[in-house]
Amino acid sequence: MPVARRLRGRTYDLLEAGPGSRIVDAGCGAGRAVGELAERGAQVTGVDLDPQMLHVARERCPKGDFREGDLAELPFADATLDGYRADKVLHTLADPAQAVSEARRVLVPGGRAVLVGQDWDTLVIDAADPALTRTIVQARADLTTSPRAARAHRALLLDAGFTEIGVEVHTAAFTEGSALPLLTGVASAAHEAGAITAYEAEIWLADQRRRAAADRFFVAIPMFLAVGTKP
Repeated sequence: MPVARRLRGRTYDLLEAGPGSRIVDAGCGAGRAVGELAERGAQVTGVDLDPQMLHVARERCPKGDFREGDLAELPFADATLDGYRADKVLHTLADPAQAVSEARRVLVPGGRAVLVGQDWDTLVIDAADPALTRTIVQARADLTTSPRAARAHRALLLDAGFTEIGVEVHTAAFTEGSALPLLTGVASAAHEAGAITAYEAEIWLADQRRRAAADRFFVAIPMFLAVGTKP
């Protein structure tokens, strides 16, 4: 996805990733960012709690440094890294503040932390029934551990003692129905949570399919980015 690719690149630029820079990709998943950062010459380590994702990452990037670990207890000594990157991961944590505090611990003075994520309440969907849409979006958000972590990125960095805070919003817009599978998952989750009936899920999705067929489809997902410097 072009927006996702540009956003990853923006995080690398903010980290000033280059030859010799020491960076951790916290919640590295399948390792795409680790590989891209390595291509810039950075000394990058990917940390993730999911051994299956780490297996995929090691297959994708055989020379990469990947470690299984908790983002609340990173496997690094104090003040040993130049950059910390957490992309679409803080919403999965029960205590995002602890992870950001840990980021400050491992960074050298002058090191930067970059946080990126989706606010799960902020999924914009053009639909015939706005009230039902709000119910569906909120129900899906409530299934996420920390659904509003992204809107708190700036506060999290400030509370952890970071300075020179910057914030940006990057929005992915879908107009060709390519997000229909996403909406199907959102509606299914709302139904399984008991927030809507199966009939409500079906009529809502039918409206979205009609919009896609008639070139009237619109979904937008704002991604919230924040960067801070360890003093």
